[in-house]
Amino acid sequence: MFERPASGERAVVVQLDLGQDAIGERLAELKLLASSAGATVEGVVQGRRAMPDPALFAGRGKVEEIAETLRACGADLVIFNHALSPAQQRNLEKSLECRVVDRSALILDIFAQRARSHEGKLQVELAQLSHLSTRLVRGWTHLERQKGGIGLRGPGETQLETDRRLLGNRVKLLKSRLARLEKQRRTRRRARDRRDVLSVSLVGYTNAGKSTLFNALTKADAYAADQLFATLDTTSRRLFVGSGNIVISDTVGFIRDLPHALVAAFHATLEETAHADLLLHVVDAASEDREAQIAAVNAVLGEIGAAAVPQIQVWNKIDLTHADAAMQRGDCARIDRVFLSARTGDGLGLLRAALDEAAQAACAREIASIAPAPDGAEASMPDAGPCAPNSGPHAFAGATFPCDK
Repeated sequence: MFERPASGERAVVVQLDLGQDAIGERLAELKLLASSAGATVEGVVQGRRAMPDPALFAGRGKVEEIAETLRACGADLVIFNHALSPAQQRNLEKSLECRVVDRSALILDIFAQRARSHEGKLQVELAQLSHLSTRLVRGWTHLERQKGGIGLRGPGETQLETDRRLLGNRVKLLKSRLARLEKQRRTRRRARDRRDVLSVSLVGYTNAGKSTLFNALTKADAYAADQLFATLDTTSRRLFVGSGNIVISDTVGFIRDLPHALVAAFHATLEETAHADLLLHVVDAASEDREAQIAAVNAVLGEIGAAAVPQIQVWNKIDLTHADAAMQRGDCARIDRVFLSARTGDGLGLLRAALDEAAQAACAREIASIAPAPDGAEASMPDAGPCAPNSGPHAFAGATFPCDK
């Protein structure tokens, strides 16, 4: 049976051009991911292919180039900025005689390092086990039991079958624990709804400055650093604006090609975003790839059922672009964008004003929805007209923001 090689921290990163945009930005992001996981990037291998090779992903010639780079750099780890199939990963490890990690496993490793809360640790472990379930090679039996001896010999379970059974049992246990935590989260959400508190969630690409903005708005002490996925655990604080209190939550950052195992495992946490009344979509204004990052965030929001939640884009880090703080309105004079710097505080007043305006609009719509109709006429909501951007429970111009009493 194939034994996987031991992992190291001196890495060669591999970025292949398969027809994507912004290859330079993707490579820079991969280097940041590698350093965030604790690896030292010793070499870079790039190339171009029309499509991945079924067996080795990169092709025989490129794999030989990676092997030469490994020897030249003295590295002991290869990181691909792509998702590898289990067969491709095993074939690459046999050919290169070192540990090979794909993008999904790298992100999972970073999440495992950053999880602090009990729920966060459970979610990360569930995601890791889901990812490993198709990559089992002598991974678990040494943790559980020893086999063999008189009276125990015979066909029995193969080692791989035992590994799968032990992993399956652990996955069931984690899911049951997370289900209990999700029930508690739903109870807290219902309590917020009864108090008619406006719920606002910060979302955005990783390292866009969400936690820094959260701290600047709420005077909280959430961990903030210039690194990818600095924040994993959702933190909520009350924020007072002119029309009353709102609850604002800092959430995990998104990234391109976010592993599906993570999205599934963090379902309960991400569900808070889907149930928010308003999203503050934080954008790194200093990034040349910001439009692609905005599209990546919106794609994940669609995947978790939050595409219909109204957004205000917050273009952060204007201190790096030398732009002025500003507020931009779109159709029907609704606030679409706010330009600010969370680090310097420039423009924070404009964001507070935007949140206050949203809360006031919520109050007005709430009052209109419960006001008695004159002359016995049937009570109805004012027609939002063609300006309503969405429909349903999160319609920004339509009217379902709760109001502080």
